Amino acid sequence: MYVKEVTVENQVGLHARPATFFIQKANEYKSSIWVEKEERRVNAKSLLGVLSLGIVGGTTIRIIADGADEQAAVAGLVKLVSSGFAE
Repeated sequence: MYVKEVTVENQVGLHARPATFFIQKANEYKSSIWVEKEERRVNAKSLLGVLSLGIVGGTTIRIIADGADEQAAVAGLVKLVSSGFAE
């Protein structure tokens, strides 16, 4: 299992379009991936799950992966979140 904490850089957070980009990126990996805000953890490949966390800009989240490409999965999602979804 690989865990990384990151602050969401875009102002709107993980809502609507940014969340869709995030889920698409998460689905590129074979690992099981979760997003955790405070003590609540959801599947990073679930749009409703990610949206239910209510992640706004400036929120610190943890991205957790377990599987064959866990480090690459976490690194890819951290890069996306910390870049403000500029990719």
